Amino acid sequence: MVSKFRVAFGLFAMVSMAAGLAACHTTAGVGQDLSQGGHALTNSANANAPSKPSP
Repeated sequence: MVSKFRVAFGLFAMVSMAAGLAACHTTAGVGQDLSQGGHALTNSANANAPSKPSP
């Protein structure tokens, strides 16, 4: 009985750790994508801004 519990617990722990590591990698990738999108938007706004503000 104890042996089956240890095997089940070990498998559960490994699956949980794999899912956690995958989620961290995905979250970091989404953050980088959003950051790059923000930089592109800022650069586009700066490139298309008028040189002198209108009165």
